[in-house]
Order: sequence, then structure tokens, then C-alpha cells
Amino acid sequence: MNTAQITSLLVANRGEIARRVIRTARGMGIRTVAVYSDADARAPHVYDADLAVGLGGTTSADSYLRADKIIDAARRTNVDAIHPGYGFLSENAEFAEECVAAGIIFVGPSPDSIRRMGLKDQAKTIAREAGVPVLPDAEITGDDSDEWVAAAQSVGYPLLVKAIAGGGGKGMRRVEVADDLVDAINGARREATSSFGNPKVFIERYLEKSRHVEVQVFGDQHGGAIHLGERECSVQRRHQKVLEEAPSPVVGPELREHMGATAVALVRRLGYLGAGTVEYLLDDTTGDFYFLEMNTRLQVEHPVTEEVTGLDLVAMQLRVARGLPLGLSQSEVRRSGHAIEVRLYAEDPARDFLPTPGRLHLLEFPDTPGLRVENGVAPSGEVSAHYDPMIAKIIVHAENREESAIALAAALDATRIHGIVTNRDFLSAVLRNRDFLSGETTTDFLDRHAELFDPPRSTPQVVHVAAAVSVSVAIRRRNDTVTGFASPGFRDIAAPLTTSAVWEAIGNDPVVVDYTLSSGAGDADLFLRVDGVEHTVQLVDLTESAVRVRFEGVDHPCAVTTHDDGSVWVDSPASSSGWRPRPRLPETTSLAASAAGPISEIPGTVVDVLVSAGDTVEAGQKLVVLEAMKMEHAALAGVGGVVESVNVAVGQYVEAQVELVTICEGGPS
Repeated sequence: MNTAQITSLLVANRGEIARRVIRTARGMGIRTVAVYSDADARAPHVYDADLAVGLGGTTSADSYLRADKIIDAARRTNVDAIHPGYGFLSENAEFAEECVAAGIIFVGPSPDSIRRMGLKDQAKTIAREAGVPVLPDAEITGDDSDEWVAAAQSVGYPLLVKAIAGGGGKGMRRVEVADDLVDAINGARREATSSFGNPKVFIERYLEKSRHVEVQVFGDQHGGAIHLGERECSVQRRHQKVLEEAPSPVVGPELREHMGATAVALVRRLGYLGAGTVEYLLDDTTGDFYFLEMNTRLQVEHPVTEEVTGLDLVAMQLRVARGLPLGLSQSEVRRSGHAIEVRLYAEDPARDFLPTPGRLHLLEFPDTPGLRVENGVAPSGEVSAHYDPMIAKIIVHAENREESAIALAAALDATRIHGIVTNRDFLSAVLRNRDFLSGETTTDFLDRHAELFDPPRSTPQVVHVAAAVSVSVAIRRRNDTVTGFASPGFRDIAAPLTTSAVWEAIGNDPVVVDYTLSSGAGDADLFLRVDGVEHTVQLVDLTESAVRVRFEGVDHPCAVTTHDDGSVWVDSPASSSGWRPRPRLPETTSLAASAAGPISEIPGTVVDVLVSAGDTVEAGQKLVVLEAMKMEHAALAGVGGVVESVNVAVGQYVEAQVELVTICEGGPS
């Protein structure tokens, strides 16, 4: 079999995975081409590549999902191959066929393999034929809800409604009782249509106590097929992975060999080429495992496999795409240590993981041994509302699982992120959780640990308030043309002066702060009343960018940064918070606080309107469904009453803080 050359490569993706592929390609001497939407014109992956081509458009549908635009960019830059990354067109058989038709190597499996494994119902049939155990399931067809209920009864509750196409938790709903089935199927169909262009769904038995364990596989054009061991990805929210690790804490050598052998058997049956992942549910009670799906692409979590095996999976993809053999037998695969990866997202765990798009003022990772960072957003870039809210993947490889978890938690603590709310503290709390450290990581882990969504502050709030207030005063003093010479607490009259202000904790409720700052010999005392509670702290080494806050006998060193939007961010050794001072109490309430109807909390597209003018609604009733950052978000009635007007329509794009439905509380007057 002849081999091909890859001297130039177009990466048909964005963010951290585009940067990851470009990095390996450059190390192999391959010229790289990036593509970008209008929203990503200044994104890091654009600058990493040797050449870049704009696709136009802002949404995925107008850019990264446009196969015609990507093929045209490949032709114009005369590339040999296209790497699809993950998501977008990576598992699109038609796109792979178009690459082949254009004489361009598609770095991935054959279109036939993608098509056969891309629809979960067909994939399960092939898995059955290969002798892989599968869970009871049923396809949902037509619009007869009675037939849906009958099918669900045959499968049994609890169950999952799952999109036949795609993955990543999109188009998936858990159903406990029959009364919730119809709404779940309709919602899953709608989300599947939006995410994958295919509304078909099926239902599958849900295991109450299980683990999500997946096996990394590779195949070449010479009949070679190997696995690289397993990853566990059980810690999930909304059926999307939060944390991944290799190896699994419960998979021993015998089970690893069994799972790996079935995965390789599936690869051989398909004649599969390149990187793939066979995903299983592992029953934590019986030790039995069941086929879920096969991802015919590189996975988000591939770095943990790379860390424990020492292999470069992207380099292996490029090698087999050229027609070369893997050059690695199963017996030559070695694994050492333990690796854990977390996904740092722009989202608020305390608000049901609501995405928090916006501008990043600062993104700074520590220099820690064993730490690997894959980031797709620039330190002063924008987390766009149009795409997945991932900021970075952070990985630690250590000698054992506990060392890896503790080191990764410490690295997260030392990561500085200014501008938006993230899940950083949530991830750190998960890694330090006793059940996590003991390996009790079944798929219901987060359901069992709701306290992790809003973990307690590792630094008292008053310490960060004191740091923000005192440094802000120091900066104002420096800029004062009359008294700029004086120390922050200096006054030219004897009477004390108490200043009152509202400080908005970014991502949390505002706090009312009254403070008096008095300077001493080199230090300063700060008297604070925070939401009516009085505190006294001592400020040591106060400058315009830092201060040591002495509170209840403990010194807390705080770095303080003021950004051009007026926000003040405080970083202490194990905590970070953002603040925005308001000189006076607000004179008017915000729209979100005053409106009787639901408000769009983030920008998004309306995908469903469930009420009409004149309808009577109850508090908590779902009124409108928005899609933002690849997920659906329900807007609920805050009060009971009568719908006065519906202010949006399906397909409409709305900005944040827009009143979606106007409700006359209690009914018409």
C-alpha cells in the first residue's frame, strides 16, 4: 500500500483542540492552516497557525459547520490534509467524503465507519454482532405519545432519552417516571435537531449506580488494532464530562484486558482507521459493562491517555492517515502513574452551571511540575456566547491518583482568572472531596454532593472586601492632585469619616460596605461594616496593587488588580473574587429584579415558546426555552399570574437581560 505525504494541514476547528493539533503538526514540520469565524478573528489558534482563512459568520452553522467553506479554504491554501478536531464536522461522514472527493486526506476514519458508528442505534447493533453487551433500548418513531409510553414500559424506568446522532450530552434527558417522558422526548428531539441536524432519538435503560469508562483505540490500514487502556469520566453534569482520569480507580488488570479486547474486536470488525473511543457503562454493583457508543474521533480527554502512556495521539493520527502502520503492538503499550484532567468552563455551578460568557481580563496558570494546560482563550480575550464555554483543560500527571488530585487542586487554586465567573472553585472542591479521593466516582457523584456547587470560601469574604476597598482607596489617593502625597488613611481634620458604598461581588449578590480607614505608623486599620456586621482588620504593606490583610490573627497576602472596566479582582493563596464598586446605593432596580416575567440571563436563541397571551401560569412554570453555548436553558415564571404579552418568537436571538414574557401578577386587575 502506498503512503501519502502530509506537508500542510488545515485544522477545521477552533479553541484548544485547534491549538493542540497545530502544536504537534508544527513539531513534525507540517505547515498549518487555521480557519475562523468572525467572532474568532483574533482567537489564539488563528495566530498559532502559519496561515489563516476567515469563514465569515458568527454562529457555528455559518462557519465551522460549513463544509463547503472549509473545503474551499483547503483548496485555496493547497493543503494535503484536514484534521477535524472534535465536535463540529469531526463525525460528519459527508464531510469526510467531500475531503476524499477533493483529493484531500481526512485525518480520521473512513466515511463508512463514521456513518455506521455515528448513529447510536446502528452502533449498538454492530456492537451486539461483535459480542459486546448492550443495555435494553427502543427507538422512538412518529409522534404518537402512547407508543412512546409503551416503548418506555418495555425498556423500564429509570431511562435515558438519547439523540441517535452526536454526543456530548446534547439531546439527552433522564426520565424517572412516565409522566415526564413526553416532555423529555420533545426536548431531546429539539436539542438534537439544533446540535446535529437530526431529530431522531431512542430510549435506553439507565443504570442507577454505574461508571462511565471508555477505552482509547487505534487502527491502521494494515489490519493493526490496539487499545491504550481506559479512562474514567463518571463525574458529569447534564451528561457532560467535568473531570476525566486515567486509569480508572476501579478497573484492574483482568477487567482492563476484557474491556480492551472487546473494544479492539469492534475496531477489527469495522476495519477502523485512526483514533477512536469505545464508551462503556460499568455497573458498579456487578462489575458488568455495557456498550454505550463509539466516538469516531479524538476525544476532549485524550491528554490523560497521552500522559500515562507517553504517546502523542495526534502524531499517531497523522501517521496512520498517511497509510503508515501504527508501529506499536499491544504488548508494547506501557502505562505509568495517574493523570487527571478538569475542564475549566465559563459557567456558574451555583446557578445550575449557567454559562457566563464575557471578557477575560487575565488568565494566568501556575508553573507547576507535572502540570499541562490546553487553553483556547487568550488572557485578554472573549469567551463567546456562540460556542462551548470551555476556557481550558488543565491536566496533572503524578505517581498516583491522590497525588495527582491534590496537585491539580493546588494548581487550580493558583490559577488567576479575572473578568467572569468560572467553575474553578467547584473543580478544586471536587478534587479534594473525600468520596472522590476514595474513588467513589459513580455517575451520580454530583447528585450526591450538591454542596460542591457552591463550596465555602477558603478565605473569609471580609478579607477580600478589605483588600478591594483599601487598594481602591490607595489608587484614588495616588490620583488626587491635592493630597496625593499622603498615605491612604490620611485626613487633614481630626473627625473620623465613614464612607458607605455598595460593592457588587461579581457573580454574587451586592454587599453594602461602610468603612473607615485610618493610617498608623506604616500600617493602617480598616473598620468595616459588611451587610451590617462589623469587622476590624489591619492592613500591612498596603500598595496600589497588593496588601496583607490581618484578620483574626491571620495574615492573608492579597494581590489586587483593577481593570479598565472598573472591576477589582483580589487573589489570595487559595481564593479569588471579583468586585465592582458602586459609589452610592443604586437609585433604580435592575430589569431582572423588577420585571414580573422571566429575563434572559445570557444571550441566546429562542427555540421554544410554551405560552400565549392570556394564559394563566404558575410560579416555576416553564415559559420559554433558550439555546446558548450549545445547551438549552429554560426560562421560568417567577410569579403566578396571567401572561400579558410574549415578547419573543422562536428563532429570535435575544441579548441578556431581556424580558421574555410579561406577566400580570395575580391576574388582570
